[in-house]
Amino acid sequence: MISPADLAELPVDERLKCREVLWASLRVPEPNSPEWHGRVLSERRAKIENGEAAYLTGGELKKRLQR
Repeated sequence: MISPADLAELPVDERLKCREVLWASLRVPEPNSPEWHGRVLSERRAKIENGEAAYLTGGELKKRLQR
């Protein structure tokens, strides 16, 4: 087994390869979105395109979330 100290002694290009292997091994598959997510996104996109969307400022959103 390779220790972190062993890795530190490898050339940079080899350490970068090890990093890529490590990150790839930690990835989890993305879950499938529920069907209703697509409907909600379509409805929101239509509101934006029709000029019916309402937007909040950052301050307004913060107040809403603090309620």
